[in-house]
Amino acid sequence: MTTLDRSAVDALLTRARREVDDGLLPSWQLALALDGEIVVSETYGDATPATCYVVYSTTKALVAGAVWALMGDGLLDPSQRVVELIPEFATNGKDAITVEQVLLHTAGFPHAPMLVTAGDTSTGRCEAFARWRLNWEPGTRFEYHASSAHWVLAELLELVTGEDFRDVVDTRVTRPAGIPRALGLEPGTYPYAEVVTVGEAATPQEIEAVFGIPELPVTEVTPEALLSFNDPAVRRVGMPGGGAVLRAEDLALFYQAVLNNPGGMWKPEILADVTENVRNHFPDPLTGVPANRTLGLIQAGDDGRSHYRGMGRTVSPRTVGHNGAGGQIAWADPATGLSFAYVTNGLDQHILREPRRTTALASLAAVCATT
Repeated sequence: MTTLDRSAVDALLTRARREVDDGLLPSWQLALALDGEIVVSETYGDATPATCYVVYSTTKALVAGAVWALMGDGLLDPSQRVVELIPEFATNGKDAITVEQVLLHTAGFPHAPMLVTAGDTSTGRCEAFARWRLNWEPGTRFEYHASSAHWVLAELLELVTGEDFRDVVDTRVTRPAGIPRALGLEPGTYPYAEVVTVGEAATPQEIEAVFGIPELPVTEVTPEALLSFNDPAVRRVGMPGGGAVLRAEDLALFYQAVLNNPGGMWKPEILADVTENVRNHFPDPLTGVPANRTLGLIQAGDDGRSHYRGMGRTVSPRTVGHNGAGGQIAWADPATGLSFAYVTNGLDQHILREPRRTTALASLAAVCATT
């Protein structure tokens, strides 16, 4: 039997409040859930419990959840080549890419460009797909596809169902999990926490002390890109790689669904695969830490590096989740049945302080439940 340790919860909340009390973050929400229910929920700072946040790449797990459902229906097969469904993938050497590689971030097009507003329609997506070129040979390495892979998954969802991908995610994932629609929301339908940049940048000396180089590679995940979600038109698109708008409670309940499969959302054998079968062990090009990716999730692992994967130091090895830019945290630990989510609208410009906060919060959260 799993019980909640109230003293551990108090320690988690005390640590979480620090950044708002110190004037760094404008607000945050966090939630813990057990047995399909929220057991702890707190909003702190300039927000209310109804406030919704852009949760960035935690979105990827929701979209993957729709893929899992369609795998169960026999409509998608991880071994299938993308070009069999999307003819535009016949160009520039992309014809060999499989659905599995797209889900694992081993597809070879991490830097393929797409304007968020262009991705609103199948025509816009497919025109971009035809132009895309490979950065490296598919299946030979791992590099995080911050947005590109999930535009492909969105198109696949539409092609095999005949429905808008945002509707598919709602009908097959968010609604069955008991949480609100997360993608493609019209502006004004929810109170929204405006995203702001906070803090000072890390110095080259601080960066070099950790990574061995004075400056990190520039990616598409820039402050400007993250702040663009304050534009209602961008949020309305529901970018499949990072545009979901939710509360911490909603994310915690989604991961309860991953643990408990309410109403048989997914076929049990598929859910077991996507939560337990690590298919991508390639090292991260920056940290050298194995990716530990399943078909859509990240597994904490038993190598002592779970904190590199955003889940702190105290979770069990089979914990799965997917964090997001700016310090968003979301995972579930099958050893205790606990799920945890933390969201904030403060984008910390110190690229070392934010992951340290994530490690602290995730580590404290994991010990809030004991068996």
